[in-house]
Amino acid sequence: MEKTLFEITKMDCPSEENLIRMKLQGVSGIKNMLFDIPNRKLTIYHTGGIEQIEKLLGELKLGDKKIKTEQTEEINFAENSNQRKLLWTVLGINFLFFVLEMVTGIFSKSMGLVADSLDMLADSFVYGLSLLAVGRTLSRKKQIAKLAGYFQITLAVIGFLEVLRRFIGTEKLPNFSTMIIVSIFALLANGICLYLLQKSKSKKEAHMKASMIFTSNDIIINLGVICAGLLVNWLNSNKPDLIIGTIVFVLVIQGAMRILKLGK
Repeated sequence: MEKTLFEITKMDCPSEENLIRMKLQGVSGIKNMLFDIPNRKLTIYHTGGIEQIEKLLGELKLGDKKIKTEQTEEINFAENSNQRKLLWTVLGINFLFFVLEMVTGIFSKSMGLVADSLDMLADSFVYGLSLLAVGRTLSRKKQIAKLAGYFQITLAVIGFLEVLRRFIGTEKLPNFSTMIIVSIFALLANGICLYLLQKSKSKKEAHMKASMIFTSNDIIINLGVICAGLLVNWLNSNKPDLIIGTIVFVLVIQGAMRILKLGK
């Protein structure tokens, strides 16, 4: 058994971790992968040569660099089923609020809520794509990734067009109270997700830390939508709602592009 340490300069959230896991899942010599996302490090335990692994990592264009390879006697890599259950729980909460924010965003005419709902959907894809693809062929996994990525991009583009229409037109003001109330509930949901992740016995592991960072970023977006709702009421203008919606749509497209890399 050997272990090889890589530096992955563009690995800064769970999206890149899932990209790498799915890209390398078909390599029979890989026994385990440990991700240190805050420090952008990846340790791969494997048998046989490292050449195929290096080639596949290079295809993702995430700035990979092999640091060292050394022998190791570690051979037991048991999967923690509690982690899987926890991630399924977080996925379910995110998808539930995707539906809630999408529906309330449409009825309240708030692009901020609609955009935040797509961010929740993107989180669901990040947490669930690898779980849903377990046991399937590599080609099937690529099809799932393409479908997820193109679906997100399509929704985000439609959102951009709607934002543009509202900037140009004379659309009614969004319901600021609905924006604030629903965003507060989404904030609480993300707070629960963060609490569950922090409560986990495996919270010190790198990928769980990364999930907590990811959820913390969602909390910041929720606060942004709440602030936009307050500004809509204060300024009597829909511009704050459109601005926060645009910012979140950009984040959704960036996440979708990462997922699409899996389909190549």
